[in-house]
Amino acid sequence: MQSLSEQIDNKINQKTKPLGALGKLEKWAKKIALIQNTLELRLTNPHIVIFAGDHGVSEERVSAYPSEVTTQMVHNFLAGGAAINVFCRQQNIELKIVDAGTKGDFSNVNQANFIQAKIAKGTKNFAKEAAMNPQQMEEALRRGKEIVDEVYQQGCNVIGFGEMGIGNTSSASVLMHLLTALPLTTCVGRGTGLDDAQLLRKIYVLEKATLDFESNNIKEILAHFGGFEIAMMVGAILAASQLKMIVLIDGFISSAAYLVAQEMYSNIKNNCFFSHLSEESGHFYLLEHLDIEPMLHLDLRLGEGTGCALAYPLLQNAVIFFNEMASFESAGVSQKST
Repeated sequence: MQSLSEQIDNKINQKTKPLGALGKLEKWAKKIALIQNTLELRLTNPHIVIFAGDHGVSEERVSAYPSEVTTQMVHNFLAGGAAINVFCRQQNIELKIVDAGTKGDFSNVNQANFIQAKIAKGTKNFAKEAAMNPQQMEEALRRGKEIVDEVYQQGCNVIGFGEMGIGNTSSASVLMHLLTALPLTTCVGRGTGLDDAQLLRKIYVLEKATLDFESNNIKEILAHFGGFEIAMMVGAILAASQLKMIVLIDGFISSAAYLVAQEMYSNIKNNCFFSHLSEESGHFYLLEHLDIEPMLHLDLRLGEGTGCALAYPLLQNAVIFFNEMASFESAGVSQKST
């Protein structure tokens, strides 16, 4: 009896095309079939979840934008005016916005697509002390899991993760540095658009912050240098993978969250699609370290889950060719001569 993998290969190879002619679509279709453990693929009720949080390290002027922009952009998401809103509307993707730990007050917001999960009004400045305490870190992991559980109960089997947080490329760069052992200068990029002098200051701040840190414990690293939105995304990625959902990872920050999640549970790679290669310089080296080939390379550096929304139609096309394209036998088409 053929294994599922062999049955998938046979179904793809019997389509009315030369072997391998649909390239990466064939690889993605097989991956989805293995995740769903079936020869009849489905993408149902797609969601993208944006986790927003502020970072105390932004006090060190490591970003070109002030921390107030995090709250302002959350309001923009809620008003439907951001790039991710536009792309989600185009692709009929449900968008959820999560206040994981912004400085803003959203207590009066009662929109159905808004989730209040604030751990605190921003992390502490990790250049001076741990960004969060262990209890806050565990709460963020738990809330990320709960949010995915709730979305899953609504019939969603494909989910993408994005973020918003001024200062979070600093957090992601340090997490990457500590978990990959790559030089910090390889991991640090220009974020929201730093000039050369600002970039050198960012590297100096992060080098100083990591100088005396010695722990190899993944949760201690996450608590000391992470952001609430990053920690919540870690919990969400882990939960989605355990639920056998198809997971779309966005850019640099989301990939750093994935890196942390993989340290906690190594098998999540089987469920994850990396939507694009970001222009944030560390992302190339992070994906190289993870041995990941991104789906797209569009020179994006926005975040918000925009890469997930842009890559989703490719998964739709992989599924529809797998499900609906005729076979040589059903179409009465002759196969390649032997």
